[in-house]
Amino acid sequence: MGTTNTRAWLALGNSVIAKANHPFGVRDTARAGSSAQLRVALRGLIAQVRTEGANPGVKSVPNYMAAAGMVSSSLGLLEVPHIHPPAGAAELAAASLWKDFPDVIDLPICLVPGVRSGPEHADVDSIHAMDVMRGEETLCAGLVALGIVELPAIVMNLGSHWKAIHLDGKGRIRSSETSLSGELIHALQSQTILAESISKERPTRVDRTWLEAGMREQRTSGLPRTLFCARLLDLAHLGDSEGRLAYVMGAVIAADLDPLISRGVISANVNVVLVGASVVSEAWRYALGQSGISAGVIAESESEKALLTGLRTILMESLRSGTAQANSQRPK
Repeated sequence: MGTTNTRAWLALGNSVIAKANHPFGVRDTARAGSSAQLRVALRGLIAQVRTEGANPGVKSVPNYMAAAGMVSSSLGLLEVPHIHPPAGAAELAAASLWKDFPDVIDLPICLVPGVRSGPEHADVDSIHAMDVMRGEETLCAGLVALGIVELPAIVMNLGSHWKAIHLDGKGRIRSSETSLSGELIHALQSQTILAESISKERPTRVDRTWLEAGMREQRTSGLPRTLFCARLLDLAHLGDSEGRLAYVMGAVIAADLDPLISRGVISANVNVVLVGASVVSEAWRYALGQSGISAGVIAESESEKALLTGLRTILMESLRSGTAQANSQRPK
């Protein structure tokens, strides 16, 4: 479950029998001031995959539900406290909570916690060192379990939020840094004066010339001025809406990338892996390459597989975990 979208899968071992998604998330709880609407939507989504997955040839019936992301936040079903690094699959499983929500599903739910890094008590001068995640920890657990990330590594997850996650040599999360860049680009496409100047659709390609131009202008003029330059490009009849969107993406990427490089979070000596929409990942890979940094790209199908593998790994570890049993309704 995310802020605006929720996905569900019905799985038998490693095989996905059915899957579905729906545009609801914890933003709906925030707007309504109650999780009632979210619970109804979640119940419907679960019913959908169970109906679609009904197969006379499959005798097994679901035993458990594992849930990650914002579902374990204060705006979800139940808040599960973040855990602190180092955080791998074992630590996440030990801190997971098993709970019953009969108005949502007739199965026990394993709620995976998020991860909080940085100082325990941050102030205005140290807040930059603090970060949180819910959902990405499960993705990382799956990437490690599948062995498709060379450790140690920086995993750049490029969704609504862009997050640089540091995995240590044992595949555990050590820290992360998050920006609102994905949401920012969407807002620029739909809620600002730039909506008339840049493409409103998800990009299908990124023109490298325009991407570089946006990066270059951001480094000279700063992000706010560069964003307005996209409007000026339109008024001057320069480029098309997709090219100007690439210009905006370049500016936003540079605004995130340069501080990560200057602080040594990302460098030529660090293994960098990009996860997210293919066009955004390729734009990032090109931008990194311009700074002499190579990066691998995880395909969207592989990232979904990693998320499910992470959920399954944490679920099975939790079922074996005596620590989890102490504060949970652990199924027998």
